[in-house]
Amino acid sequence: MPQKNNHRRRFRLPRPASWRGLFVKLAIAGLVPLLVFFAYCDAKVRGAFDPQRYDQPAKVYARPLVLASGAVLTSYELEEELRNLGYRQLRLVNEPGSYLRQGDTFTIYLRPFDFADGHRKAKKITVEMAATTVRVVRNALGERIAEEQLDPTVIGGVYPGRHEDRLMLSLDEVPEMLVETLLQVEDRHFYSHFGLSPRSIARALIVNIKAGRTVQGGSTLTQQLVKNTLLTNERSLWRKFKEAAMSLLTELHYSKDRILEAYINEVYLGQEGNRAIHGFGLAARHYFNRPLQELDLAQVSMLVGLVKGPSYYDPWRHPQRATSRRNTVLAELAEEGWLNAEQLEAWKKEPLSLSKSSALAGVYPAYVDLVRRQLSRDYARQDLQKKGLRIFTPFDPLLQRRAEAATAKALSQLAERKKDLQVAMVVTAVDSGDVVAVIGGRQPRYAGFNRALDALRPIGSLAKPAVYLTALNQPDKYTLLTKLRDEPLSVPNADGTLWRPSNYGRKAHGMVPLHKALSHSYNLATANLGLDLGLSDVMDMFQRLGVHRPLLEVPSMLLGAAELAPIEVAAMYQTIAADGRYTPLRTIYAVSDARGKPLARYPQQPKQVIDAAPVHLLQYAMLETVREGTGKSVYRVLPKDYRVAGKTGTSNDTRDSWFAGFAGDYLAVVWMGLDNNASTGLTGASGALRVWRQFMAEASTEQMPFAQRSNMEYLWVDAESGLRTQSWCENARYVPFIKGSEPQQSGGCAPDGEKMWNWFKGIFD
Repeated sequence: MPQKNNHRRRFRLPRPASWRGLFVKLAIAGLVPLLVFFAYCDAKVRGAFDPQRYDQPAKVYARPLVLASGAVLTSYELEEELRNLGYRQLRLVNEPGSYLRQGDTFTIYLRPFDFADGHRKAKKITVEMAATTVRVVRNALGERIAEEQLDPTVIGGVYPGRHEDRLMLSLDEVPEMLVETLLQVEDRHFYSHFGLSPRSIARALIVNIKAGRTVQGGSTLTQQLVKNTLLTNERSLWRKFKEAAMSLLTELHYSKDRILEAYINEVYLGQEGNRAIHGFGLAARHYFNRPLQELDLAQVSMLVGLVKGPSYYDPWRHPQRATSRRNTVLAELAEEGWLNAEQLEAWKKEPLSLSKSSALAGVYPAYVDLVRRQLSRDYARQDLQKKGLRIFTPFDPLLQRRAEAATAKALSQLAERKKDLQVAMVVTAVDSGDVVAVIGGRQPRYAGFNRALDALRPIGSLAKPAVYLTALNQPDKYTLLTKLRDEPLSVPNADGTLWRPSNYGRKAHGMVPLHKALSHSYNLATANLGLDLGLSDVMDMFQRLGVHRPLLEVPSMLLGAAELAPIEVAAMYQTIAADGRYTPLRTIYAVSDARGKPLARYPQQPKQVIDAAPVHLLQYAMLETVREGTGKSVYRVLPKDYRVAGKTGTSNDTRDSWFAGFAGDYLAVVWMGLDNNASTGLTGASGALRVWRQFMAEASTEQMPFAQRSNMEYLWVDAESGLRTQSWCENARYVPFIKGSEPQQSGGCAPDGEKMWNWFKGIFD
């Protein structure tokens, strides 16, 4: 039997030629995935920083404030507008965005702006103010000019899914002061490295070791740009490796200036609700409401300081942190010899000078929501999110602030009764149908459920003017003095039940004149009248007034069972306020592209849908509503001689409180209620009317016109009998009639010498 060989085979080293082959194979095996990795990184980097890549959301602008002789405006309001636009008061007005007030005379250096009708160059004007109006406007040569307008402010936009926003700038538009400060603080060797800076990494490592924590980073601007644009926030060596590779490739494909420009437009610098603020151009507007070119050194230093941590150094939430970080940036500039010790201390004492009280102070989501919906009819969402369209609206920030103040005051007064009470409000300009202010809830600066547009609630007695106008449109049958039956009634419903309305006070009043039935909001008189007229005719009147939502043709609609949103009620009452002229409510009057080229205009085309004469009679009854009827608490705030018209509305079980009314300049509709549809315990007079009267007292400057019309005749009549009488007689009322419908018979009031004398004396007094 052969003996086993128990010794182990010796391991032989490969020959040199074999070593070379092995290394080649290993090199190839490692090089292929490396090449694939770099190819992947290269594909990601190419085109990543081209300007066309960035979404440019449509910007929504408020109305420009027009300065013209005779325009209603106080010196306080003009200065408030200038401050809200970020204009600085300087002793020497020598640059755009500055002004000087001397008493009631303003010298203003207007910024350049691309309006809907063309470009306006920067120019200097002088505005001389009277007590409550603009007296005269002059150009730089002192010559009188017809008018000029301030640049409008951005109130919102239509953002892409990422909710990012930026204001694109070329490097030539960026102030040298910002560039130098940014490079000094974030990347001193930007123009000498190739995307990675070993020197910066080593310096940061030493500083962090000394501090015992991470206080300084070693990333270059290129690395920051790559990380923010192409990578996630994951913390791993693999992500850092990709960042390094992409940074090198970015430097290969783009010039230093192009990388710096991309960084300036891309860097994240704050948050406004769910809207991310990217780039220094938009950040300057966001924090200071000024173009980047108008910022001073302290403001630029604050923005550069935010790069380190926009949330941590948020100047609204953490002003001390923001100030400390800004001063650190200023100190670094002083270390480089840009500032001496005296200058440094002076700049450190500067306040933050933020343009508003919070990040959301200049945000108007309810109004922008309405604009967005109207835009969607004419523009694709992708165009609105990416093409930088400029949307010009009639939105008035001054009126919006007054509306918000009025709602806040009313809600605070009612807080003990209902803490979670909600409110919605729509304000329009009577002469144009322009929507000038919108409130969507008790927190108007926060986006969410927009009650002004989407809260469908029973409108209660706000429906009654449509019933009475249907009657007054038949002057051969109805006048303001026609007697109506305010008596109980019972009407079968389709389901076999009975509809039995009642008055608010559970009391019937018998035969009452039409004007009193409306001004005192008698349900029984209204229901009897509506049934006499016919439901189909009343429903037709709703449509003519501007209510396009289909309404059920049932008796309860006569008393406001119709569920409408405040914006729909505003459309209806706008037609009444405009003497029967229907005009679709407008929130956009022009659209231009990113370069200012006009794309579309939205002119108003009013249509007379109801003769002005019966509307005039309805307005008379609505004037009486606030003088003598359910809305008379209006004059607890408004001057007694200020003419306004309105109507209260209350739904069943006081779930909804409404008031709609108008002066000569503005119409406002207010709703109050609870989101869970529970009872508020508030009538239209005790709830919504509080907001309306406070707003009108502060916003309206033109009372309702009520001139006698050519086809109408005003007569003194006895309020009870409806017969002609004399002004000095008991129960005399001066009432309008459409010619041909006036009473022919006179009452029995004989001339009374003393009463006549008192009447004439009252006229001349």
